[in-house]
Amino acid sequence: MENNHHKVVIIGSGPAGLTAAIYAARANLSPVIFEGMQPGGQLTITTEVENYPGFVEGIQGPELMNIMRDQAVKFGTKALFNEISEADFSKRPFVLKSDDGETHTADSVIVSTGASARLLGIESESKFMGFGVSACATCDGFFYKDKKVLVVGGGDTAMEEAVYLTKFASEVIVIHRREGFRASKIMLERAEKNPKIKFMLNQVIKEVVGTENMGIKSVTGAILENTQDGTLTEIDADGIFIAIGHQPNTKIFKDQLEMDETGYLIVKPGSTYTNIEGVFAAGDVADKTYRQAITAAGTGCMAALDAQRWLEEKELA
Repeated sequence: MENNHHKVVIIGSGPAGLTAAIYAARANLSPVIFEGMQPGGQLTITTEVENYPGFVEGIQGPELMNIMRDQAVKFGTKALFNEISEADFSKRPFVLKSDDGETHTADSVIVSTGASARLLGIESESKFMGFGVSACATCDGFFYKDKKVLVVGGGDTAMEEAVYLTKFASEVIVIHRREGFRASKIMLERAEKNPKIKFMLNQVIKEVVGTENMGIKSVTGAILENTQDGTLTEIDADGIFIAIGHQPNTKIFKDQLEMDETGYLIVKPGSTYTNIEGVFAAGDVADKTYRQAITAAGTGCMAALDAQRWLEEKELA
């Protein structure tokens, strides 16, 4: 049977996890990275990445992640496509179970499981996801040139997405369940000043409306429900963008790792140390402020260095 004990296990394979793997591998720690359900993380659903340093002409999100993965493997990272389904940090070495039934033990763990876009959770939304329903304006906005789109949400994400979509769409309607907004004043004003953006308040999407013909699906609009009097309104639209925030992927660490009310992991200031010695957190799983590929990569580097130093102190490296 293969030896399932590792010095460093990295859970999650976005920019944070893969950068941690590159640094840990170069430090001869023979890291193992569990790539999870979405190898490459959120960047794999992003098309053009133009703000990652070093790529003057921009680069496709999946291509950037493939390059990082190849680099990590080149230096000795073992990449497994499995997902970690259980983690026990109550004893050392830590015990991890993967979805293929294997048990792995680890001297140290870097959690870089990222965050996922929150969705409405209605059946018609999942039916048309990728066929007119999207959770990423920067990924899909280009397809809505001169079209009418809806943006659902009332925070900064919704305002940013709405403003971004005006580069392509002819009309953007922001749907929000209340009259008040969580968005910062500056972001809200920017959206309100834009002539292409209109607001429909005290409304929620009850159902996504669309057509399906020979397996080809397309969105034609939505049924809105008034949150005050329950009246229903049908509205035409070519696309619907869900912008109601992100949910960190931390469910399996509940009651073990310290997290805020949303589920973001809490790290010690200026480091990637969690409340459990030997467990480190990097990337969007511990960052609700920046959520960029470059900041995730930066904290991935920090986590690998923190893990290396910690292992050396414990004479486990």
